[in-house]
Amino acid sequence: MEAVQTYGRKKNATAVAYVKRGKGMIRINGHPLELLEPEILRFKVYEAILIVGEDKFAGLDIRIRVKGGGHTSQVYAIRQAIAKGVVAFYQKYIDEASKKEIKDLLVAYDRTLLVADPRRCEPKKFGGPGARARFQKSYR
Repeated sequence: MEAVQTYGRKKNATAVAYVKRGKGMIRINGHPLELLEPEILRFKVYEAILIVGEDKFAGLDIRIRVKGGGHTSQVYAIRQAIAKGVVAFYQKYIDEASKKEIKDLLVAYDRTLLVADPRRCEPKKFGGPGARARFQKSYR
């Protein structure tokens, strides 16, 4: 069984992609990619596929589990999981040259497709309503 498992992360959202040989099916939490909501962010997921070329995805089935975070974070986690999954599959089962070609295309377009964004939410401190903002000072 030729399969690889990769993950993508953004803030608190985690997406796990299971990539195996198949006939070009991409499912997210059991639903097809075409039904991904919100519709505007759907193209963010298609980016990973269109940059590399749909022909590279024709022989692969990708199943994605995603949880945590909000809508936008989940979409960014999904696109990262897909991109990393394809690169890992090509490295493991096809050849290093085509893997490098795919990786270079993805990194040239957007580095976050393969490298996680390390930014996290800063914790709130005392003396103010948020992480950095302080309560207003009053003299009377």
